[in-house]
Amino acid sequence: MKQARARRTHPLVTILTVAALLLLCASPLFAGPKPAGSQVVDSGAFGIFVRGQRVATESFTIKQFADYSSTTSELKLADGKVAQTSEMQLSSNGDLRRYEWRESSPGKAVSVIEPEDQFLIQRITGTDKPVEQPFLMPASSAVLDDYFFSHRELLIWRYLAAGCHMPAGSNACPLEKAQFGVVIPRQRTSTTVNVAFVGREKIFIHGQQRDLSRFNLVADGVDWSLWLDDEKKVVRILIPSTETEVLRD
Repeated sequence: MKQARARRTHPLVTILTVAALLLLCASPLFAGPKPAGSQVVDSGAFGIFVRGQRVATESFTIKQFADYSSTTSELKLADGKVAQTSEMQLSSNGDLRRYEWRESSPGKAVSVIEPEDQFLIQRITGTDKPVEQPFLMPASSAVLDDYFFSHRELLIWRYLAAGCHMPAGSNACPLEKAQFGVVIPRQRTSTTVNVAFVGREKIFIHGQQRDLSRFNLVADGVDWSLWLDDEKKVVRILIPSTETEVLRD
């Protein structure tokens, strides 16, 4: 396995100014012109495979509005039943405005996280007893909920922009390893995540060889590998410890 190197330069970034990078990231986490109406930044579906067998599908849409963005996701099990849905709204500076998660199978519950008094609070209803879970985390914390892999794409976009510090007289943006505070609503916990750019790799996806950018993500001792195309869209995620592979359909 290739190891991340300090101050690696992302091939996509070397030809871009900072402003252009932010525009390509197309996320309200970053600065840049905002659409008058709404603009679809990314949409599609991820097939979720465990030991080679498809167990679920996440369908998602990421929209950017004038002053916030909305990421909606729907998780369907292999039998076609909708198990969970979620919507995450981020303000124009990338702070969390509201995150709502709904479970429809096997149980029924609703979880909402919103900023309150400079921190975050989670409220869960639909269970035997309503729950309030405070997090001593700022609104700038990322949300990485279980089973919603589009949230990982948002985190990589944040990493790409935050890690781009252009030296004077250069158009290159060296990418260094970075750490982010995150909240995992379904587990009602928070943690830190380390993200690093590894380099370009040629891998086969859906029977075709593709030249992709690889990123490593480590959270609570669990290693993730993510591959993005030249449009900065996640096309593959691998979690070796759970024998899980996620592929864009």
